[in-house]
Amino acid sequence: MNSLFDAGEAEPRRAAADALARPLATRLRPRSLDEVVGQEHLLADGSALRVAIEQGLPHSMILYGPPGSGKTTLARIVAAAAHAALEELSAVEAGRPEVRKVLERAQHRRQLAEPTVFFLDEIHRFNKAQQDALLPAVEEGLVTLIGATTENPYFEVNSALLSRCQVYELRPLLATDIEVVLRGAVEALEAQADDDAIAFLAARAGGDARTALAAFDLAVQTHGRVTLEAAQDALQRRALTYDKTGDRHYDTISAWIKATRGSDPDASLYYLAVMLEGGEDPRFIVRRMVILASEDIGNADPGALAVAVAAAQAIEHVGLPEGQFALAQAAIYLSLAPKSDSAKKAIGAAREHVREHGAKPPPPYLQSAGYNAAARLGRGVGYDYPHDRPGHLSDQELLPEGVVGERFYAPDEAEAALRERLEEIRRGRGR
Repeated sequence: MNSLFDAGEAEPRRAAADALARPLATRLRPRSLDEVVGQEHLLADGSALRVAIEQGLPHSMILYGPPGSGKTTLARIVAAAAHAALEELSAVEAGRPEVRKVLERAQHRRQLAEPTVFFLDEIHRFNKAQQDALLPAVEEGLVTLIGATTENPYFEVNSALLSRCQVYELRPLLATDIEVVLRGAVEALEAQADDDAIAFLAARAGGDARTALAAFDLAVQTHGRVTLEAAQDALQRRALTYDKTGDRHYDTISAWIKATRGSDPDASLYYLAVMLEGGEDPRFIVRRMVILASEDIGNADPGALAVAVAAAQAIEHVGLPEGQFALAQAAIYLSLAPKSDSAKKAIGAAREHVREHGAKPPPPYLQSAGYNAAARLGRGVGYDYPHDRPGHLSDQELLPEGVVGERFYAPDEAEAALRERLEEIRRGRGR
């Protein structure tokens, strides 16, 4: 007899409702390597990690990468391929008691010849003692540990634990990868979505598939058809006219260079923000910072190059979003630094002279004397060692014959100290 409380009908409805209540990213999570989008540098055919997974041979690893790059997905695929039980904990919420229970269950499974994969999200949140507690279980093979972190594991994970794990760095998904994911969502939901809306979500999700799917799901629920306006509303970001491979890409970096060269930190920060919001590769930006530090500032402030190189190192170590602070710091410093293009002009003049007149051989006394027959050939003979002279200056000519008297470097008013030093040296050398 049918009843309002008939469990036979209620349970399927409840299960369906629970499924729909889960985030779209969870519902569409890949279940096999063939469904994974992106991370080709780790999962290409024939790669060590892919072969190990396909053969069901899991090993302890640390997955290091930004949010939404597929760390949890990869851990679940590893466990499924190995026919292993999967234990999942987040280091944000769990502590040693929870870990102890996981290891106890793993010990019980071992007696039944069932392996255990232990996925510990945010592993960097565990302190040294908590991480050390995992060592015996990993070393004995009681569990295959898969730690996930958004922080550089070489700074945040104990070296003893790192030595027992393979570190794999996952990269932010490309916009093209996220477009593939979103088109899969369109098909799965039987939704309607405009191409420009899909492109917008893919470009503005910051390499995070979860962010893109959450915004797409919200747009479907609130607007029905996913138009560009619906996507903007769901993601709470405006579409930027910025193409990382087109004219706007080059126009914007050109504007940043000229604003920074023009000593306007506000304009420099504005164009930097446009590039970051448009999804520009931060390594592309910071390479231009390093170039500008020498080309437009040079020895007017030698520290500018150090700041730019440090920003480049910061980007490699932490990536985005945190790397934006190093980029902003460098942009401000480079904008306010005194400007000089003397180094650029100097190397340009020297290379132009070589192109026009050819490369003259150095005087014999400057040539290498580091081999047995050198002295017989006159190499290095007669070199006047500057440190043996007053003021560490020798009046010996150092340019080749035919180039004597040429001047390539002309320090300007921004390099007053260097100009004074150069004049002092020339006087001391009788030049």
